[in-house]
Amino acid sequence: MQVKRSNTSLMVGDSAMRVCISRPDREGKYPGILFYSDIYQLGEPILRLADHLAGYGFVVASPEIYHRQMPIGTVIEPNDLGRIQGNEAARKMISSEIDADALAVISFLEEQESVQSEKIGTMGFCIGGHLACRAALNKEVSKAVCVYPTGIHNGKLGKEKADTLERLREITGQVLMIFGTLDPHIPEESRDLLIKALKNNQVSHKVLQYEANHTFIRDDGYRFDPVATDLAWLEIIKFFS
Repeated sequence: MQVKRSNTSLMVGDSAMRVCISRPDREGKYPGILFYSDIYQLGEPILRLADHLAGYGFVVASPEIYHRQMPIGTVIEPNDLGRIQGNEAARKMISSEIDADALAVISFLEEQESVQSEKIGTMGFCIGGHLACRAALNKEVSKAVCVYPTGIHNGKLGKEKADTLERLREITGQVLMIFGTLDPHIPEESRDLLIKALKNNQVSHKVLQYEANHTFIRDDGYRFDPVATDLAWLEIIKFFS
């Protein structure tokens, strides 16, 4: 299915949050997905992933996660300097604002004529995987895909220690966790802790682990793994469908 893109902005508090919309170029009503980037915001590698998902019949809304710190349209380059910029912006995030952003996009999706309002999901990568997990705390979210999510196991997210792990019991939908076993940011003990927490809190979940590194789904870096990516996409589409 062909895809078209557009941009809109949502006011959250006193900040305009740009949201890129990828949707099927065909009339109809589709499930809506709140789609989170990694620390580099909405560069082409992330938007290609959003388009890919949209092509399977989803309306995908990708917000700029640093809209309070950076000008609208800021794309951070995935290099040494960009890594510093992205991590510095992430360090300034506030949990209450993160949650307000999620609710704003969820509400936006529910109001769209092209979206099946009872079918709202979320997906994210790296820090976005953590944000997707937090978004799943909202009862409106029925499915969440968290791809190599950072900081859930130790509460590392923004200025304060995030309480995502302690609140997993609030998730009423299903969760798909995807990890790379070679990922230094989420080592085996951290993955085990998170998986145990999902079980103990009786969250309906599935965990996939591939012999791959962090950011293995980004197609613009040396850690890109096309085989693991293809296998993961098959599971993601099946899970959302």
